[in-house]
Amino acid sequence: MLFNSIEFLVFFPIVTIGYFLLPHKFRWLWLLIASCYFYMAFVPIYMVILGFTIIVDYYAGIFIEQSEGNQRKWFLVMSLIANIGVLAVFKYYNFINENITWLLKGFALQNPIPYLEILLPIGLSFHTFQAMSYTIEVYRGHQKAERHFGIYSLYVMFYPQLVAGPIERPQNVLHQFHEEHTFNYENAVSGLRLMLWGMFKKVVIADRLAVVTDMVFNAPGQQSAVATVIASVLFTFQIFCDFSGYSDIALGSARVMGFHLMKNFDRPYSATTISEFWRRWHISLSTWFRDYLYIPLGGNRVPYMRRQFNLFFVFLVSGLWHGADWKFIIWGALHGVFLVLANVTYDIRLKVRKAIGLERVPWLNRLVQQSETFVLVTIAWIFFRANSTHDALVMIGKIPAFFGEVATM
Repeated sequence: MLFNSIEFLVFFPIVTIGYFLLPHKFRWLWLLIASCYFYMAFVPIYMVILGFTIIVDYYAGIFIEQSEGNQRKWFLVMSLIANIGVLAVFKYYNFINENITWLLKGFALQNPIPYLEILLPIGLSFHTFQAMSYTIEVYRGHQKAERHFGIYSLYVMFYPQLVAGPIERPQNVLHQFHEEHTFNYENAVSGLRLMLWGMFKKVVIADRLAVVTDMVFNAPGQQSAVATVIASVLFTFQIFCDFSGYSDIALGSARVMGFHLMKNFDRPYSATTISEFWRRWHISLSTWFRDYLYIPLGGNRVPYMRRQFNLFFVFLVSGLWHGADWKFIIWGALHGVFLVLANVTYDIRLKVRKAIGLERVPWLNRLVQQSETFVLVTIAWIFFRANSTHDALVMIGKIPAFFGEVATM
């Protein structure tokens, strides 16, 4: 079920009213049933996959808490293997297989591994990462293992953030399912306003912009440089309104019932650096990679150049998380390169800004940095949206001719 559907306009009030009418002891069950229905509206059979990972992680959390020494680590590893394994099979199997086929062709060999007709379960990357954060936090001792199977299932299944985040931490959400929420007028009003704002961004802005951007991105070879640049800029706003709009609806629908989810976007296009952009864009994901990949790799405690490699690697993995295609890997790699280059050249760029007097005009200095960041983010978005890496390169190749075409208009 999509938030921007007639079905959801019926589903949401029924679930919310039912939640407040029911006694507290039955509310978790009501929300779990509603969330299962919400998820099964896509492909019902995939509920089995989600159920498998829920059972594995529920017991893994208990076993981790009860165990000592290396046993705790092994239970964590088994949980992570189960989650990453499901993600690898359904999201990356055919991508890996296609690349093996391409590689073997270079040696005139045939790939014996069959191609599978697999439909990616909706929101798999999101609820897999949320489930992994639970067992990792239990292992670290930051979260007590949840003994109530239904409550833990709801932590993974909670319908507002089930398919598109935010990717929550157990410390923020699990205790809220145990708390009794009474109807709060301010929560209801602010939640509904947030939902309406999110719906406006998604349906009125993003979906309308998609009509224009689709025409250009679906036939990049037939477009002028001006059309290419305009479509690329419009897509930066399309994807923001699309994704942040969906997040707003998620946060708003949860808030009406008294649940508070983490903020996922904070005016990302006002960022003055790529680093700041990622502190403002998809915050739940960027902090997930920071907490569970970057810091375990050494964080800021390792030598300078190792730190830069770790940053690049994290963004490379982030690109792969977004999609099983080389264009997403390139998109992630570009952000990694932008960030590393920004760090390496920081002193030089600071000297240049001081030399030309930008540092003496703060508002202009900020505007220049915001513009630079926006341009870099927009260029990277081309790879994210393009139908293929080839199409993205075609569009990138047209950009240098933009100013020439504008001059001749």
